[in-house]
Amino acid sequence: MQREAQFIGQSGPFLDAVERASRAAALNRPVLVIGERGTGKELIAERLHRLSPRWAGPLVTMNCAALPETLIEAELFGHEAGAFTGATKARIGRFEEADGGTLFLDELATLSSGAQERLLRATEYGEVTRIGSSKPVRVDVRIVAATNEHLPELVDKGRFRADLLDRLSFEVITLPPLRAREGDIAVLADHFGRRMAAEVGYPRWPGFSKQAAQLLESYTWPGNVRELRNVVERAVYRWDDQEKPIDAIQFDPFASPWLMPSAKSAVAAPPAVSAEPAPVQPSSECSDLRAACHAYERQLLEAALARCRFNQRATAAALALTYDQLRHALRRHDMLEKAAG
Repeated sequence: MQREAQFIGQSGPFLDAVERASRAAALNRPVLVIGERGTGKELIAERLHRLSPRWAGPLVTMNCAALPETLIEAELFGHEAGAFTGATKARIGRFEEADGGTLFLDELATLSSGAQERLLRATEYGEVTRIGSSKPVRVDVRIVAATNEHLPELVDKGRFRADLLDRLSFEVITLPPLRAREGDIAVLADHFGRRMAAEVGYPRWPGFSKQAAQLLESYTWPGNVRELRNVVERAVYRWDDQEKPIDAIQFDPFASPWLMPSAKSAVAAPPAVSAEPAPVQPSSECSDLRAACHAYERQLLEAALARCRFNQRATAAALALTYDQLRHALRRHDMLEKAAG
């Protein structure tokens, strides 16, 4: 699995996660990688393999959610000819393919209970049995698994085996979402922008305007780095004046005034932003005017942020403030971290 993507970032939470992966790489132990979509779980898996003593061996990837439940076990453990309908010849599974290297299981939480049981045996005893065979095969495989689910909660609900979780969770690396990586949005946007500008033939990289940069910083990025890359690359290739800083950002590529009414109802619309904040009634009794004003201002900020789903630019517009004025107010109330989501 060779990738063009790189680790790019300078924030503390991001560097801590990368450092933890680097330290765990040298150990022949399973690792769980937890994170939202688009946070770079596959990149961490590749780092764990490339920095390990198994670097010369195979790195085999399987997306557990990409196959129907009836085929997952055959894909993982292989099968003999005639083991089931359509199995015309024997086939080795991903475990045997990864012998001497690393097996990366993405979307681990989607495994069926039967596959979880067989996976537990494979990790516990280092052997697999092909479907339709009674002879186990020894394998030397390191497991790296990834999910965006909270596995202990799934264990409590009976959807994931507790003994398998215990076996796989020697080390758990949780990747921070982009909204928690302070300072990384500008760095990543510049990297993706420069690369796209070179691809479409810009004579030089003009960068982003101040307004566009503020939009990128204030967005909550539910799709994390993957979404940021799409937004930036789309903005670069659509921009007509290659000499001027890019000043147009579209977060939702499906947004269009020409959608049919039924399609419009199917696409989630952005929250309506009211020009007036929700009324918050201050107490009629006051012994400290300055403290009361401070508390009331904080209540207004909290209500507006919640109504605008913590989109800071939308919150600024709702309160008739500039973006910088809102940031100053949030800083005054020690709310910047909370407002970042």
